[in-house]
Parts: sequence; structure tokens; C-alpha cells
Amino acid sequence: MLPGLVLIGVAAAQPPADSTSASYPPGTGRDTFIRVCSSCHGAESAVAQFKSHDDWVKTLDEMATNGAQGSDDEWTQIQAYLDKNYSFIFVNKATAKDLETTLDVTHDIAEAAVRRRAQRGDFKSIDDLKEVPGLAAPTVDARKDRLIF
Repeated sequence: MLPGLVLIGVAAAQPPADSTSASYPPGTGRDTFIRVCSSCHGAESAVAQFKSHDDWVKTLDEMATNGAQGSDDEWTQIQAYLDKNYSFIFVNKATAKDLETTLDVTHDIAEAAVRRRAQRGDFKSIDDLKEVPGLAAPTVDARKDRLIF
């Protein structure tokens, strides 16, 4: 674990039971992820645990090195899909763009989170994060297992 980071309720991701598109969160890149990752193994094994953005980059590089077939655009779609749905959210280190992607919020809400962090210091808890204007509690709660403070 990185120094100074606190894991809040972090658990292994619960992989879907199968590789059908209905088993994964909707979004751009989902079908590409399933197709490319299922060519060698079940896509569910790829998301058996949450990873950082950099770890997903390494994983995808290894997949390509080991023969997984995908265009540059497809790898980019897969990376974005994994970041949005299966990456840790480093709340106190993330840029507004990172928060926009991983929390799935508008740019304005992500900017508000960064401003709040700059004004009051690092977020210490989920409750602190919920104080960001416009950031709905259900949005935070849905990602609680991925939050790292």
C-alpha cells in the first residue's frame, strides 16, 4: 500500500458469474472488454480485484504481449472502462479529470471536490466526501469499496 493512504472498506471486486454483457456495468468499452479479455480467459477473472490505473495499464500490456488481439482504439476503450468501473479511487491524489471518470460525475462536481480538498485539506472519510456540493451520497456509496483516502 502507498504510504499515507488509508483503505476504506476495500475488498476484492466481485467478478460477474459469466462473461455476458449483462454481467458488467454498462458503458463504452464493455463489449470490447468482454470480447478481447474472453479470447484467452473469462473476462470475470480480469476483474476479480480492483487495481490502480497503472496496474491496469500493466495488465493490459501483459495481455497484448501474451497474444490478446485488439487495436489501439480497443485497448484505449478497455482501459477507460476498467478505470471507470474497476479501479481504486485515490480521493486525495486524484485530479478533477480522474474523479470525473472514476466517480462518474460531471466535470463541475469533480472540480468542486478538488476545490474542497484544496480549501479544507485531505478527505478523511466517506462522510467528508459526501459534503462536496452536488456529489450525491448514492454515488459515493456505490463506490465505497474502491475509495482510498
